[in-house]
Amino acid sequence: MKKFLTITSVVILFLVLALAAGCSQPAAPPATPVPTTVETTIATTAATPVPTVLSLTPGPTQTLPAAWAVDVQVASNSQTIDPQIIATYRGGKGQNLIVGIDVRVTRSDGVVEDARMTQPLYVGKEVSLPGTRENKDRAEVWVLTPQGDRIKIIDTYVPFRQY
Repeated sequence: MKKFLTITSVVILFLVLALAAGCSQPAAPPATPVPTTVETTIATTAATPVPTVLSLTPGPTQTLPAAWAVDVQVASNSQTIDPQIIATYRGGKGQNLIVGIDVRVTRSDGVVEDARMTQPLYVGKEVSLPGTRENKDRAEVWVLTPQGDRIKIIDTYVPFRQY
């Protein structure tokens, strides 16, 4: 019995010391301030739409580095019933390096058509876009480089027929 009282008194002593040290409960976290929302009004002005003017005038082009050089041919199919402008890949050192080739045709009636040639590129690969029977259709060709740049290599008129 004496042993039991000794053990009980030691346990009670530890409990009293634990309570005195403040180890019985975790400390309450600091109170977080509640955020307040302030509504601000911003004066908006109505934007006037600016009409997009399509240019049929060819612009400047760039030359690709020799390691990325590719050749693209742009021509009309000269068919009166279904005029098409065809861009054909003709090869080059950059055949396996170039990511893709973008082609845009701005027709004389104001319609803009886009197409893309993607890998794998091979000689004879082509894209065809609708054209008109007038000699004022404009074709633009961009090469997509491995760095993600777009370099314009062709910007020219595509005549409906060449005599």
